[in-house]
Amino acid sequence: MNYRKLGNTDLKVSTICLGTMTWGEQNTQDEGFEQMDYALDQGVNFWDTAELYSVPPKEKTFGHTEIIIGNWFKKTNKRDKVILATKIAGPSRQYLRGGGNQFDKKNLTEALDGSLKRLQTDYIDLYQLHWPERNTNMFGRLGYEHKDNNEWNKFEDVLENLKKFISEGKIRNIGLSNETPWGTSKFLEISKEKNLPRMMSVQNPYSLLNRTYEVGLAEVSIREKIGLLAYSPLASGYLSGKYRNNQMPKNSRVALDPNFWTRYNKPNTNIAVDAYYEIAKKNNLDLAQMSLKFCEIQPFMTSVIIGATTMEQLKTDIESVNLNLNNEVIKQINEIQKIYPNPCP
Repeated sequence: MNYRKLGNTDLKVSTICLGTMTWGEQNTQDEGFEQMDYALDQGVNFWDTAELYSVPPKEKTFGHTEIIIGNWFKKTNKRDKVILATKIAGPSRQYLRGGGNQFDKKNLTEALDGSLKRLQTDYIDLYQLHWPERNTNMFGRLGYEHKDNNEWNKFEDVLENLKKFISEGKIRNIGLSNETPWGTSKFLEISKEKNLPRMMSVQNPYSLLNRTYEVGLAEVSIREKIGLLAYSPLASGYLSGKYRNNQMPKNSRVALDPNFWTRYNKPNTNIAVDAYYEIAKKNNLDLAQMSLKFCEIQPFMTSVIIGATTMEQLKTDIESVNLNLNNEVIKQINEIQKIYPNPCP
């Protein structure tokens, strides 16, 4: 396994991060336990979850993934072996604290205490804001519309609130998710000016089908030491090749809830996947492993979050760290990006 530092801390996290969002929906607790056992044995010490999970989000499965992880900690007594990341949800769903979910002291306290209880731990290594509270583009939305009458400027308040939990030992580090270059830079600016806790990571989408992170946030990540935690590195399974030739595997994410994964159902998705498949085939590579390794080797990357529903998928994904992508393969990948740039932003 390979390791990198989280932000400017001395915390070394595995470059493969164990994603967990299917546990409690597509995966049972026993299957989650098996994944955790195997991943840790393979040196994957970095795990990511969220209060919102499992996915697709539903009121009846809210918090279920954290419960499964907490039960594993209780069973194995291995909490100290894991660098654990979770997230507080932003504004949206009515069943989550009335749908407001502002990052104020009341909501943060309720969310954090709930996660700690479900996870059966007294601290979170990395506590992330799942998506911005302010009005901005996220989850693949294009066409930013600025609304001056709804200006959000609570960066200092949020950091002050998080500082309280850090001083209490409930949180050790903080991070962002689904954030923009402006939002990331503003958080860093305020933390420096006001001597407040510093964001250590940005968890945003990144894959061969969505390299938009390279446009603005990549420079911020490198210059400011706030690396990317890449989610959807296989574009919800499209880059495994399992949806090629109009296939729709039973119990796959897209088959179970096609409306939730529409960001990947775009005009050039399949043709781009086919092109990357041909590169992998020509170079005797597994498409999923090639896709993951391309993410891992980026200079702005801290860790690549994988999400497997079978042990076979998990083993394939983790094994990607041992892959070597030569310059010719990288050149071929970049040529396809020029022809079909970011088909799934």
